[in-house]
Amino acid sequence: MPTDSVPPARRGAIDRIWFSQSPRARAIRAALAPFAATYGAISAVRRGLYDRRLLPTFEPAIPAISVGNLTVGGTGKTPVAAWLAATLLDRGQRPGLVLRGYGDGDEAAVHRISNPTVPIITDADRVTGIAAAAAEGCDVAVLDDAFQHRRVRRALDIVLVSADAWPPVRWLLPAGPWREPLHAVRRASIIVITRKSATAAAAAAVQAAVSAVAPGVDIAVVSLVPDTLRTLSGEERPIASLRGSHVRAVAGIGWPPAFFEQLAAAGAQVDALPFPDHHGYSVADVARIRRYTVPGTTTVCTLKDAVKLGPLWPREAEPLWYVSQRVEFDFGVESVLAALDAIRRIRPVSSRSSASTIDS
Repeated sequence: MPTDSVPPARRGAIDRIWFSQSPRARAIRAALAPFAATYGAISAVRRGLYDRRLLPTFEPAIPAISVGNLTVGGTGKTPVAAWLAATLLDRGQRPGLVLRGYGDGDEAAVHRISNPTVPIITDADRVTGIAAAAAEGCDVAVLDDAFQHRRVRRALDIVLVSADAWPPVRWLLPAGPWREPLHAVRRASIIVITRKSATAAAAAAVQAAVSAVAPGVDIAVVSLVPDTLRTLSGEERPIASLRGSHVRAVAGIGWPPAFFEQLAAAGAQVDALPFPDHHGYSVADVARIRRYTVPGTTTVCTLKDAVKLGPLWPREAEPLWYVSQRVEFDFGVESVLAALDAIRRIRPVSSRSSASTIDS
């Protein structure tokens, strides 16, 4: 989906700077280019030190699966990590989800709802977090957002690339959302292209670009499909019930426009209200959300937003509905499942420091 086709009201200020092709946005990116170059140089030095085995890595207590990306948010890490944990559980393993403990803990809350029987460990030190998962009886750790965290060796390195926010020029931070250049996908075991509102043709174009820089890496394509509407109190209704209704849509995620487009595709008349990724909601935010909500309007957010808005939502107000993302593979699921099965044959070892790495 071309980013300039998204109405400005549906995009935050940072998104407009990063993705818009307006003269003002281009000028701001140009002004930020020297800082992006500095960031890129520092990142390149760090990658080089790991590639040359000059920085130590650690063998985790149990096999680790990294789920990460090259950009700041918006690729579907959380639903894909949740899918991996659920799939490992279904295939007889005892997974644990290890998070870095970012911000206000919204991702941990989301995972607890998505996989209530899977241990959730939050620790900025991933080595310690994996050891804690092993102590809880887990035999494999799923690391949410760990592609750049190279201190921990991983049995499987999955990197996500979004087809929804695919830019014509891939600017590094702070001029754009990219943490690393595209060629960094060569480190991955599997590349997963995700799409919410992007077409299959758009995903195919991204696949071609990724294949050109990493021809030897397996690629899968995943559709993130809006699932059943729910409330935190347990009410449910089908997503199809939004057809023809007026929806106040709230999203504080990496790429809000894709969520808004999903609701529009379900037939809703969408009044979009984006917030920054990992936004910490306040009572004032709730008042803003509800200020122009006319009778008959359905307020819908993501699960990531619901876990923070729910405690602030007035009891007398209309229900706050959330919709989570269901993972559906367009193709490539066989490669992912084969990789998961291979992990079962890896024997856990004690954590130890090493001067080698397997993720370069």
